[in-house]
Amino acid sequence: MRTTLKKDEKILLIIRHHWLKLVMPFIFWIIIAVISTWIANVSDSFSASGALTVILIATIYPLWIYFNWVHNIWVVTNLRVIDEAGFFTRHAKESPLEKINNIEYAQSFWGRILGYGNVDIQTAAEMGNTSYVMIAQPKLLKDTITHAQEAYKLSRESNQAQQLAKAIAENHSTRPSQTMIADELQKLFDLMQKGAITQDEYIAQKNKLMN
Repeated sequence: MRTTLKKDEKILLIIRHHWLKLVMPFIFWIIIAVISTWIANVSDSFSASGALTVILIATIYPLWIYFNWVHNIWVVTNLRVIDEAGFFTRHAKESPLEKINNIEYAQSFWGRILGYGNVDIQTAAEMGNTSYVMIAQPKLLKDTITHAQEAYKLSRESNQAQQLAKAIAENHSTRPSQTMIADELQKLFDLMQKGAITQDEYIAQKNKLMN
């Protein structure tokens, strides 16, 4: 991975194209090698060294595909989804978790058996949609992004609640009632995290306390 991580950013998952992407180039190289060897054996004008030269040149194609496969990755972190591609050339694109509106994956019959599929990520209008074709473990990619979004949302709400409680306590340190409100806000947030109350109930109760 060539993209520099931000402060407190952690890698959750790295996904590549499925290994089937490497099969056809490898088969192509085998066919060229077999044909070149056969021609060298039956033809007087085509020597073994000539066949070896053709085979070595043909090797460039599967190697090029392989190096691109290694460097074509999708990285999910606790802050964003990073799309990197290219070995000789470089391309990078990222989607912040808060900008991702929807994510879907699809697998054919053989895709389910061999473990590959397509993933579509719908982001904010100005960023458009992104489709990832024939990637390994598409469900794992979808689930990882979804869980990362949930954790990011909870973390942001927790920080907001803590900052609000801290501001109330600092601005009204001489008034015990305000400190109690700050404590109640923290308790409400803890209840929401545990699933005891919904986010709407948390907001409603927070507004009552603030008023």
